Amino acid sequence: MVKKTFNNYQNSFKGLSKEVWWLALITFINRAGTMVLPFLSLYLTENLKLSLSQVGWIMSSFGLGSLLGSYLGGKLTDKIGFYRVMFWSLLTTGFLFISLQFITTFIGFVIGMFITMAIADTFRPAMFVSLKAYSKPENQTRSLTLIRLAINLGFSFGPFLGGMIIATLDYSGLFWVDGITCIVAILLMRIVLKQKEFHLKKINQNSENEIQITSVYKDKPYWVFLVVVFLMGFIFLQLFTTMPLYYKNVHHLTEVEIGLIMAINGFLIFLFEMPLIHYIEKKLLNKLKIITWSLVLFALSFLVLDISTWAGVLIVSMLLITLGEMLAFPFTNNFAMNRSPEGKEGRYLALYTMAFSMAHIFSAKTGMEVIARFGFDINWYLMGSLGLIAAILMLWLKRMLTTSEGVVKIT
Repeated sequence: MVKKTFNNYQNSFKGLSKEVWWLALITFINRAGTMVLPFLSLYLTENLKLSLSQVGWIMSSFGLGSLLGSYLGGKLTDKIGFYRVMFWSLLTTGFLFISLQFITTFIGFVIGMFITMAIADTFRPAMFVSLKAYSKPENQTRSLTLIRLAINLGFSFGPFLGGMIIATLDYSGLFWVDGITCIVAILLMRIVLKQKEFHLKKINQNSENEIQITSVYKDKPYWVFLVVVFLMGFIFLQLFTTMPLYYKNVHHLTEVEIGLIMAINGFLIFLFEMPLIHYIEKKLLNKLKIITWSLVLFALSFLVLDISTWAGVLIVSMLLITLGEMLAFPFTNNFAMNRSPEGKEGRYLALYTMAFSMAHIFSAKTGMEVIARFGFDINWYLMGSLGLIAAILMLWLKRMLTTSEGVVKIT
């Protein structure tokens, strides 16, 4: 039984290109250093003595910068290629993260966070397009899952290490490590990963049907999908903004304990996401249904927090949101990749990442204001309700696609 399980796990990784494996290693190095974000709200409230409202504005500037970066990343990727966008984005971001520790004012941090994220998130559309260049079409979902596995392995290691750094040194060490790992990751990419641009085919504009498909602004199902992605990101991002404050202020956990709970998310995804995706793809399960159920899990992960004050409910909540994340993120990204026509990949995927950026703008600010005015319990009810609304929208999207395009587009 154990041998069979191990063989199935091993088989889920077969067939992926060496370039994708290099991308995964580079992503792991970078993500392991991204330990500032889970502790950012704590740093701003405890070290800089900012109010929850001010922290919310800083997180909104984070989202605005991410929105601009995602838009520019998509445009630049289509114009100059993903490789150059990825290189200059991470290299510059490394130095910007190091510089953030020297900013001590509210306005300064708003501006600094906006600029940092505007540069950093040009990377995301370029990364998604790179998978089309470095992986075969039939391996794209698994290639993406491997990248996510690297992200989450790094994330499971990062918060724990971040908590240890805070306990033994101070918060400034986080900014140094985050910046240096960005620089190391992209220099490694320069050494081991050859530049291989994805040559996009020109779109035939003579066909009226093809114009309708290839114009993202006329693609109504895709816009419904983007609303779902926005809501999914809106509630998921509470995990990194309001949730650490909940752990600290309500359950009185230390930074090390917070880091350990956050590490559960990345560690479980590292162990189970790739085999799970491999199983789903082999069984040809309907991916829109899977996304729908993942949103229900997201909703439940917040609603259970209002059931009990028992500390164990934090683990239950983390398990629910982790399972939801494993089901949601690979297949929403795969939907965006498959929906994008030749020649418009950067723009479609930019809109996908921009939906998350919009969530960054409103998620933290909304959560902080709700908590400041009404408390944590009301915020968890709000997030649970939004998760259920997103699930209903997914059912509508599935019906829309089935009616207008048949089942080919949604499987």
